Amino acid sequence: MTTSTEQARRSEASARDAAVLRCRGLTKTYVMGDVPIQALRGVDLELFSGELVVLLGASGSGKSTLLNILGGLDAAGEGEVYYRDRPLTQDDERELTSYRRHHVGFVFQFYNLIASLTARENVAIVTEIARDPMAPEEALELVGLKERMDHFPAQLSGGEQQRVAIARAIAKRPAVLLCDEPTGALDSRTGVQVLEVIAHINRELGTSTVLITHNEIIGKMADRVIRLSDGRVAEELLNEERAAPRDLHW
Repeated sequence: MTTSTEQARRSEASARDAAVLRCRGLTKTYVMGDVPIQALRGVDLELFSGELVVLLGASGSGKSTLLNILGGLDAAGEGEVYYRDRPLTQDDERELTSYRRHHVGFVFQFYNLIASLTARENVAIVTEIARDPMAPEEALELVGLKERMDHFPAQLSGGEQQRVAIARAIAKRPAVLLCDEPTGALDSRTGVQVLEVIAHINRELGTSTVLITHNEIIGKMADRVIRLSDGRVAEELLNEERAAPRDLHW
C-alpha cells in the first residue's frame, strides 16, 4: 500500500522532473521448446532524474528482462517504454543502438574487459564513439583508479576490474546507468567498495541509476526499492534516508 509519505515524495519528484524512464504494461514471453515462459506480466515503472533505484527479486522474477528492455537491449511483447518523451517501443534497431550508445551505461556482473588493453584503453573504446565524453583519465579517477589506469585487467583485482567497467559505462556521461548484479561475482568487502563507487557516481554526476540485486541489504542504499515477483511489481518502498554502502554488511 502506498503511504502518504510516499505519495508526497512522488508528487514532489514529479513536479521537479518528468520521468527519465517510464514504462507501462510491459509484458515479455519467452518460448522454451513448446513451453511459453512469462518473464514480465504488466510492469509499470518510473525512474526520475538523479534517483537510485534497487530492483530486488529472486532468480526468475523478471529483473534482468526488465532492465534489458529499459536499456534497449530487448523488446517488450506488449506495453510502452519512454525515455523522456521518446517512445522507445517505436524505435527500430538503428535508433535503439543510438539510444544505447548515447544515453545508457551498462554494468554487468562480469566485467567484459578486453584483456589486451589497459584500463585507460578499455574506457577509451567508449569515449571514442560518444558525443560528449569525459576523458578516460577523468572517468577512471572518478572510480578511484587514477594510479591503476595503465594496468591490464590481469593486473587488477576483481573489484578494480568492475570499477574499470563502471568507468567505461559512465565515461559517455549517460543519463541512465543500469547495473545488473554488479557485486554478484565479488566478496562482500569488495562488493561494498563497488557500491560506494556507484553511489558516488549517482551523487556526483546525477546519473539516474537502477541496480539489480537479490541481496535485500543493498536496498538500504537506494532512494526507492522495487521488488519483483513472478514478473510483476510486488512491492515498492521509499527509504527515508539512503544508507552509506560502507554501513552495509552481509
